[in-house]
Amino acid sequence: MSSSAPPRPAAGATAGPAAPGPAEQQGRMTHRQILSALSGMLLAMFVAFLSSTVVSNALPTIITDLRGSQSQYTWVVTATLLASTASTPIWGKLADLFSKKLLIQIAIVVFVVGSMLAGLSQSLPTLIGWRVLQGLGLGGLQALVQIAMAAMISPRERGRYSGLLGSVMAVATVGGPLIGGLLVDTSWLGWRWCFFVGVPFALVALVLLQRTLHLPVTRRAVSIDYLGATFLTAGVSALLIWVTLAGDSFAWASLETALFVGGGVLALVAFVVAELRAEEPIVPLRLFRDRTTTLAIIASVAIGVAMFGSTVFLGQYLQISRGYSPTAAGLLTIPMVGGLLVSSTVSGILITRTGFWKRYLVAGSLLVALGFGLLATIDHATNMVVLGVFLAVLGVGIGMTMQNLVLAVQNTVAATDLGAASSAVAFFRSLGGTIGVSVLGAVLSSRVGTLIRSGLSDVPGASAAAGSQEIGLADLADAPAPIRALIQVSYGDATGRVFLIAALLSLITIVAVLLIREVALRTETGDERLRSEGGATSGGATAEVDAQLAGRRG
Repeated sequence: MSSSAPPRPAAGATAGPAAPGPAEQQGRMTHRQILSALSGMLLAMFVAFLSSTVVSNALPTIITDLRGSQSQYTWVVTATLLASTASTPIWGKLADLFSKKLLIQIAIVVFVVGSMLAGLSQSLPTLIGWRVLQGLGLGGLQALVQIAMAAMISPRERGRYSGLLGSVMAVATVGGPLIGGLLVDTSWLGWRWCFFVGVPFALVALVLLQRTLHLPVTRRAVSIDYLGATFLTAGVSALLIWVTLAGDSFAWASLETALFVGGGVLALVAFVVAELRAEEPIVPLRLFRDRTTTLAIIASVAIGVAMFGSTVFLGQYLQISRGYSPTAAGLLTIPMVGGLLVSSTVSGILITRTGFWKRYLVAGSLLVALGFGLLATIDHATNMVVLGVFLAVLGVGIGMTMQNLVLAVQNTVAATDLGAASSAVAFFRSLGGTIGVSVLGAVLSSRVGTLIRSGLSDVPGASAAAGSQEIGLADLADAPAPIRALIQVSYGDATGRVFLIAALLSLITIVAVLLIREVALRTETGDERLRSEGGATSGGATAEVDAQLAGRRG
């Protein structure tokens, strides 16, 4: 009966087996069981976001101590984002084929190993290399947690739990800089502990996941699209490496540019061809025939710029230009994190109560653009209270859009594509962050160089001290006082240019969100939809999943 019934009755039809309790008879988990299962996943997400925020506030110290450049500063961040971006669709597709629980645990292990090795690095190239391994684990965590939530919780109820995810992200975002600042400012610990600090949390997350997360495992013959995964990774990596290096290591118009761009485009074309022919494509191209999915992906690119660009360059602004310690810089980001925490939690609760979600996406996208526009006005002398207000506006906007874009997509796609669609949104959000950090970093570096060159003649003694060499971030530690002051002022005045570009990009998000068509939120979980649609298994495998759903315990 349930196979031919409409979605809502199909969910009720699963209540047939006379097992322990009503929720379990429907293949559902009670509120308490869901919170228990979420504990390990939320802790895993906490570890992932903690690692990013801890390092972002410690980067000025790391680069200064190791005499790094602005390009290397950007690469320490970009390396992780690049690996995360390229691997996210692959993790998502694997979640449609294998055990989600096992994949989350594997992602945690990969992340922990990368973190430990990064903390032991003795040079910047080595550190960047191990940050790539960290990114592979991070890509799995940010995609798989959303996918597992979709399997357990219906879209209508997911708002209240998405608020919890937003809260965890907010705590990690504000706690990371504070912890990182304390570690850097503590002489007997130092910046290496920024990579070690997440390991205990990750180990606890592994134990919690093993004890609390029980999802049905779909066993069926699978065909992994290795060719598509290879072309996707190669194409995205080539283009992002080009964006990062062009204008610094080689000219924009050069043979290197032609090779990177040509190779990247060819790899992506080959990826599209491979996906059209693959039995189990990594990114099913049919997803892009859905209007909501396509528009949510476009909107996610700018949100990625908001998430990563604001934290990376904000920390640099506060420490390099304004002279705050890493700990103080972390405290000064509390308004943005507070806004994100409140808006994600409140909007999630309201969505669950009312079933309406587009209004929050529209309001959030407008606030993101407004927040970036306000931040575009800052310079080396901006009042810190005013800066806090600007950051709060941006945080509220991010909190209302980031999770709800994923919710909108999960509500519209077929149950068999939940993993691929969720990871596609996360992929393009990471892609936006990677492009944002790379491009905005290049813009910042160029603008700082221009301001320094134009300011040398106005600073007494600066021209003689500088000689004919280029002055930049690497000279901050040993430069004479006049040059050091010039570098600080230049970074402060150049940061506004970065946020101006981000504000212009966020206009794309507004247009995309306005064009999204609001669809009533479903009341079935991903597992229930999978059964009713009959798309994941057949024959005995379906019976096996039915038995697992009926007999599931917290």
